[in-house]
Amino acid sequence: MFLRELINQVRKNVNVGPTQRCKQWMLALRDSIICKGNKTHTDRILRIGAGASYAGDRVGPATELAKHAKLDYLVYETLAERTIALAQLQRLKQPEGGYNELLEDRFLEALPHCRKQGTRIVTNMGAANPLGAAKKTAEIIRELKLGPMKVAAVLGDDVLEYCLANRNALKLMENGLPLASLEGKIVSANAYLGADVMVDALAKGADIVITGRVGDCSLFLAPMIHEFGWRMDDWDLLGKGQTGADMVECGANVSGGFFADPGYKDVPDLGNLGYPYLEVSADGTIVVTKVAGTGGLINRATCTEQMLYEIHDPAYYITPDVIVDFTDVSLDEVGPDRVRIQGGRGKPRPEQLKVSVGILEGWVGEAMITYAGLGCVERAKLAEKIVRERLQIEGVHLQELRVDYLGLNALHRESSLPCKDAPYEVCLRFAGRSREKRDAVKLANEVETLVGKGPASSSIPTKSIREVLAIYSVLVPRHIIKHEVILSEVS
Repeated sequence: MFLRELINQVRKNVNVGPTQRCKQWMLALRDSIICKGNKTHTDRILRIGAGASYAGDRVGPATELAKHAKLDYLVYETLAERTIALAQLQRLKQPEGGYNELLEDRFLEALPHCRKQGTRIVTNMGAANPLGAAKKTAEIIRELKLGPMKVAAVLGDDVLEYCLANRNALKLMENGLPLASLEGKIVSANAYLGADVMVDALAKGADIVITGRVGDCSLFLAPMIHEFGWRMDDWDLLGKGQTGADMVECGANVSGGFFADPGYKDVPDLGNLGYPYLEVSADGTIVVTKVAGTGGLINRATCTEQMLYEIHDPAYYITPDVIVDFTDVSLDEVGPDRVRIQGGRGKPRPEQLKVSVGILEGWVGEAMITYAGLGCVERAKLAEKIVRERLQIEGVHLQELRVDYLGLNALHRESSLPCKDAPYEVCLRFAGRSREKRDAVKLANEVETLVGKGPASSSIPTKSIREVLAIYSVLVPRHIIKHEVILSEVS
């Protein structure tokens, strides 16, 4: 009915030609999309849920959000720095893989509720293979008989060829040396794309948007830009949206996860931790909250900790979409588990994008053995001495060797407090890094050989060998990115 009234309104204006009438119709159609009845988009509250914050995050809480929070959007953010490089390695071994291993579990649980509630999904679960993830998603939609739905795969973040071709010119952000100075095989290079690529997919009508590497907060910012029609150069609005997105990009951290310290910062029902969602207004005012009845808490303290997390300069926080100034942000508790976020200014986005480069840099051999009973520390020290001597005798070449006494000094090293009473047990951990796999293997084997050839009263050792995947960063010009949205209609 609303659209019919708009059509009639345009048709009644007989004093304009066909071209101008077409323009009026397009404007009317645009306004109809961002209106609900007589309620304009300026009055609308957009609800965006945080369903995940890393690759292996819990599946159930996102389903609870999809079922009970009446969301407009559900976001799954699943990529840490190393995750996409690991996904690239997986895809080299299994070409159809390389996307998030929990995608199927997540969508099987949440998609029926999202479909029922009209909730759209935005996620970077595509990792190294957004097309493969989209194909799998289409299979799930058909299996659950949820069609018709539109699934978009966003490509363009993979800039490996560019980085290899320009390795002498690209400088490492860590030390300023050329990318070419690194030893080892470069296996991945993925740029942090911004919200604009996802806005493009949403504008094409995608119900589910699947990306590779994008800015974590961009996943939340894209629905705001799309739904409210924010300009991509309205820096203050983008800064406000980014400030709200920053609150939930780490998922349940803002609702009490990694916050609890019994007796100082108590968190209720942490085992049933509720994941957060945003209530966003068109002017950039945002409330962060969670589903009633779930565990955890959202208050000024949890929001303050999350806002300061991973921020180098609060007045100049660089993202792909906008440079954010957090210094005038206000956080106000406006109800139980409800914090209103206001403020946050923006500056023009950078002309370069950060790229995470994954490189294979050798091997790590690791082994642990535990000594128990009176004199356990002295026996552990003797065990360390034996292993060090054996490494010299065998000619093992290690770039680095670390020996930890777990329970005594493993975390704080030389700053660890002295133990007043002799401990009754101690776990000895060896970790050595080498260029060649055989040297890492020899280290682990020497620790294993302590049983029967070292001090008395030990446990059976555990050992492992793994390849080192190191992550470095470079900056590339924004203009070299050529993103593509591949849209599939799934019936």
